[in-house]
Amino acid sequence: MFLLFLLLSFLIGKYTPFFIRLLIGQFFPKQLTRVYEKLIHPVKNLVKLASTLILISLSFNWIEEYQAVYNFINPFIDLAVIISVAWLVSRLFRQFLLVYGIDLLRKFGREVDELLLVFETLANVIIGFFAVLAFAKNRFDLIGLVTGLGIAGVAVAFAAQKTLEQLLGTIVLYLDRPFVPGEYIRLQRSQQIPEGLFGRVESIGLRSTKIRTAAKSTLFIVPNSILANLEIENITRGKKVMVLLYIDFLKFLEEREQALVQQVISKSTNSLFGIDPGSTNITLTDDSENLTTHARVTFFILGSSDNSIQLRKRLLELANEKISKQLHNYGIAFKMQEPTIYVESPVTI
Repeated sequence: MFLLFLLLSFLIGKYTPFFIRLLIGQFFPKQLTRVYEKLIHPVKNLVKLASTLILISLSFNWIEEYQAVYNFINPFIDLAVIISVAWLVSRLFRQFLLVYGIDLLRKFGREVDELLLVFETLANVIIGFFAVLAFAKNRFDLIGLVTGLGIAGVAVAFAAQKTLEQLLGTIVLYLDRPFVPGEYIRLQRSQQIPEGLFGRVESIGLRSTKIRTAAKSTLFIVPNSILANLEIENITRGKKVMVLLYIDFLKFLEEREQALVQQVISKSTNSLFGIDPGSTNITLTDDSENLTTHARVTFFILGSSDNSIQLRKRLLELANEKISKQLHNYGIAFKMQEPTIYVESPVTI
């Protein structure tokens, strides 16, 4: 029976996304089908993994009487289930923010900015905390563990306050990862560094970070406890992505219509958060053979990470919809070429 249920676990887990889609299509409105396509379909592989591990965990109940084998394998299965479910919830939440979070913020009159990414990070920390709690609940005496850690922490804090401060600074740097060795950073002027600092990170140690200054090529050693409390500008991670939009109009555009098109596109793109101000360039060309007009729109979107770039791409999709509605309202027929072209252009140092 155990082997039969184990085989069924792999089989059912593989087709779980199909079963979910079939169930939604049969018993729920069509709106939920679109929700499935936007939220669940992009993470269907994680759905397969999580459902398979959950079914495998349930299958192990058939060998519970074999205590030695069951007690040895069950903790690993539980850990795998908790990690896969937490990972799935994290990805689903990220999809929700990208698909619906932006629209919700705009409906409430809020500006979309990097706070959305901070909110995502905070949610991931909470998900990870509950995942650890779920695994530890049946494995340890949580009250005794927390009490013991508290007493030990107070004793260590009094005995080595300065050393602990530096180690905590190192932990913050490794968790936040504002820079890695090889990247160029700029430290703003502060009480600890009156003249500021610009240079290349050579190494990150347990107590301090070594920075090679750009001008003098001298080595500057900064305690991690100080870096954890400073404003750090990471030059290397600055990214610019050039966006190319191609629009085909179905007739010759008169000068008044061309000016209207340029106004609509410029207003829609420049109002987006993360667009390089003044970078929008619109080129209109007439095709005398087909009696049509073509437009090429180029501009730059800015970001410091892949997540922030993805956020701005989602904002651009909404801007495209806005441009389409406005041009249609003015009676200007066109076709927007797909897909939109993105060309990475790193910020030069």
